[in-house]
Amino acid sequence: MLDLPPLSLYVHIPWCIKKCPYCDFNSHESVDKIPEDAYISALFRDLENDLPWVQNRKIHSIFFGGGTPSLFSAPAIEKIIQRAEILIGFEKNIEITLEANPGTAEQQKFSDFNSAGVNRLSLGIQSFNNDHLKALGRIHDGDDALRAIAMAQNSGFERLNIDLMHGLPNQTRAQAINDLEIAIETGATHLSWYQLTIEPNTAFYSKPPILPIEDQVADIQDLGQQTLGDAGFVQYEISAFAQDAERCNHNINYWQFGDYLGIGAGAHGKITLPGQNKIIRTAKTRQPNHYLSHKTTALASSQPITRDQLPLEFMMNALRLASGTSDDLFAARTGLLPKDIYPQIKLLQDEGFLKPLRSNYCTTDMGARFLDSILQRFS
Repeated sequence: MLDLPPLSLYVHIPWCIKKCPYCDFNSHESVDKIPEDAYISALFRDLENDLPWVQNRKIHSIFFGGGTPSLFSAPAIEKIIQRAEILIGFEKNIEITLEANPGTAEQQKFSDFNSAGVNRLSLGIQSFNNDHLKALGRIHDGDDALRAIAMAQNSGFERLNIDLMHGLPNQTRAQAINDLEIAIETGATHLSWYQLTIEPNTAFYSKPPILPIEDQVADIQDLGQQTLGDAGFVQYEISAFAQDAERCNHNINYWQFGDYLGIGAGAHGKITLPGQNKIIRTAKTRQPNHYLSHKTTALASSQPITRDQLPLEFMMNALRLASGTSDDLFAARTGLLPKDIYPQIKLLQDEGFLKPLRSNYCTTDMGARFLDSILQRFS
């Protein structure tokens, strides 16, 4: 029997100043003035159309992603937050995250975002090394990054995430660890630290840069995890490290196969429908101009996840968490019986990819490193 999980809201702002060569997100360079008011109106229509999927729940978390959401004004972000609260309502202590680009950081604007209701800021730093930032096509340098972090902290953001990448073109082990040490010294309480990968439909895919070899990347990962652990950061997900209780609630809901409405150009959603005994994935039309032109619905697709797909869909999220998952959560979030996946679980335990636990599934250190191999067993 399917249970209704927590409900989050993802808001996609598709514009950015410059498209990065590694980025495969639905982002578009802003050649002209961003149509902020028109886009807000389109978001409101989009959210109203999604209301039947709320099913008497309140919003657990909101995440403004992009693109570069910080290109929008604070009053615009506040209008979106207020509209969501009016239409759906908020859970107590709701987490509201906004992604920001250090190259467009402004002290007053950050303060205004905080006043507008944003209580968690995620800065796309990627590196503090100027050569690496240039190679990544970023519009900021290392000094800009440090200033943006200080601005965020001075604006009242007690919850701050720093996005960093490793395995960059011509990056040494020492340089990768130096990025982490600088981030730690800033006092940020959450780090998203992940390896650069070359994705289709990106500039890097057309003209791939020379990246560090696999053994070097593995060394960087080992040294980085040790560095963060020594500084009091707990790795609670493959690429997420947090101090104290600063884990990202929005992303945890994703990883625990929770529900989320996705509004905005190209936004994706996942909704559980217990009455129909199905789970659906949704997608909105991608091109901003097309999204703005829709006066009724921007829904481009709404597809059920088939019974055969559910084990993979669940595990590819849940096994990212260091704490893993359980029989109970698997059953509640998929509507399947745990025994349906026992043969795969047993085999993975015998091979050393999963810990030998009863009714709980958690990767070993080796399993975390070879998660793609684990997931193939559920496909």
